Amino acid sequence: MNVAVLGLWHLGTVAAACLADAGENVIAIDDVEVVSSLLLGQLPVNEPGLGALTQKCVEKKTLTFSSDVSKLASADIILVAYDTPVDDEDRADVAFVRTRLLAALQHAKDGAVVLISSQLPVGSTDEIAGACEKQNAKAKLHFAYSPENLRLGRAIQCFTKPDRIVVGTTSDTARSRIEQLYGRYCDKFIWMSPVSAEMTKHALNAYLGLSITFINEIASICELVGADARDVERGLKSEERIGDKAPLSPGAAFAGGTLARDVAYLVQIADSRGAKKPLLSAIKMSNEEHKKWALKRLQLELGQLQGQVVTVLGLTYKPGTDTLRRSSSVELCRSLKEAGAIVRAHDPAVKELPSDVSNCVELKSSLSEALKDARAVVVATAWPEYKEITAADLSRIMHNPLVLDAGAFLRPTLAGAKNIKYVSVGKS
Repeated sequence: MNVAVLGLWHLGTVAAACLADAGENVIAIDDVEVVSSLLLGQLPVNEPGLGALTQKCVEKKTLTFSSDVSKLASADIILVAYDTPVDDEDRADVAFVRTRLLAALQHAKDGAVVLISSQLPVGSTDEIAGACEKQNAKAKLHFAYSPENLRLGRAIQCFTKPDRIVVGTTSDTARSRIEQLYGRYCDKFIWMSPVSAEMTKHALNAYLGLSITFINEIASICELVGADARDVERGLKSEERIGDKAPLSPGAAFAGGTLARDVAYLVQIADSRGAKKPLLSAIKMSNEEHKKWALKRLQLELGQLQGQVVTVLGLTYKPGTDTLRRSSSVELCRSLKEAGAIVRAHDPAVKELPSDVSNCVELKSSLSEALKDARAVVVATAWPEYKEITAADLSRIMHNPLVLDAGAFLRPTLAGAKNIKYVSVGKS
């Protein structure tokens, strides 16, 4: 089949490369600037294996890039992968995706399948289908919605080895082509209406956000009473009604726009219909409060932070990527700077900081430079490289080392070490 991918941020670049590698004829479309960077081998996100896979498919000529939306005319399936912009209050710019998509679909051929995977509020697929029919009544398009399930740092594996594929459509044509396209990766399809598929995505992310905030609130009480939240976690996951895969590991607040955006969608939808949902509304409030954990704990341990050197290990949103967008680590650096601390940082994937980050933190190229004379160190991103840090290293470089490690990433090597004060979420 001929496949067109609209929008070349994380989802779009991964999907285009994986489908092209599977033998589909893929044309990937975005703005001139985005395409120019991709043609130079510059990916929008540092995703392990994606650069090599993309280059391989370009050389095989199964993958081409273009800024010309008229080339949609040859596509049997159009995968909509635009990244939905979200502001600092988790409000999504849905019009950005809708406007670009409707303009592009004027070039779609009769009978094409439009598979939307952009993160949009429930009802968007039907609304876009209706608007498209009005603007281009001659072309009968078949619409479907399938929520993406990628994870930064593991995106290729997530795309090619999903545990199930949720698709919402009322079109037999769409169902047949999507089975043909994605059936090579997974034979477990969960079919439903577009509205139900959109709602599934919202509910899934809201559940993950709820679980994270729930266990972090439990962990904060553990700190007050002397319990160990990780013992509580083991107790919870041993319950057969919960299970060991439950997202109940105490640690940092959730960051990025993905979970927060879906929680915000649900709250907005409920509010617009006069239905108050206090539980969903409280997720963001709880998460925002937990984001202050490291700052509050540093103030508790050190008192005033004015003039104190604090080293932050890891700046990216997650390990395995170089994106700083919506990173909780960057938020922490800004808070520390406002409190008067001298903030240093190290990150194996970041070689240069944008101006809005460099004004609050000094980036060091080596761990030893970042840790030298620091009063405290905060493990903010769980890069595997940091597991090589030993208690002896810290004692040699720092004076009376204080280590804050929200997710207990370095607990096996540092917890209980002599001359080191090691603090994680949920442990008094």
